[in-house]
Amino acid sequence: MPWMPPENGLEILPLTSERFPDLGRLFASGDPRWCWCQYFRARGRSWANASAESNRADLEQLTSEADETDGVAPGLVAYRDGAAIGWVSLGPREDYERLTYSTLLRPVDNRQVWSIVCFVVAGRQRGKGVATALLDAAIAHARERGATTLEAYPIHESRGRVSSDAAYAGSQGMFERARFTVADVRQWSATSPQRPIMRLELV
Repeated sequence: MPWMPPENGLEILPLTSERFPDLGRLFASGDPRWCWCQYFRARGRSWANASAESNRADLEQLTSEADETDGVAPGLVAYRDGAAIGWVSLGPREDYERLTYSTLLRPVDNRQVWSIVCFVVAGRQRGKGVATALLDAAIAHARERGATTLEAYPIHESRGRVSSDAAYAGSQGMFERARFTVADVRQWSATSPQRPIMRLELV
């Protein structure tokens, strides 16, 4: 079922093979053009050992497999007036290999959680509540798929405004407004930016 917040005319739907070309048009510029939201799904993937073509193919395969098995879609696509204008990547934490092996974002505990790792919003649509709507839809989608805890890794409030490319994980304030709470705060070193791990209990 689509999730449609009436106040801003968005329709937010799981990614399917049929909708994949729409996502391709959204990902036509900026970092998504290379990454195709695969950075967190494969340990060690970088600009040096992967290409835009291989990343796109991997996301397309994940989407096709989810279609065929009624599995977890790789994320949700936001539409306005028939055009894809936003994206959020979420799923069981174990689907994101980089999180499994991350030092900074290592698991807080042994609980089974779903993770939100990335948002993309079309340039002309920023500042119009698209990311917030995507987060609300992600919460509803995770709950419908049986998740009990939803986790995210946003920009810490102390960093203030950052570039759109750096803000792909969302802001701490946005998650706080959705009633996420801070489960832990991590740093690479005493001088590096803080990174909160935030959680929302769904049951």
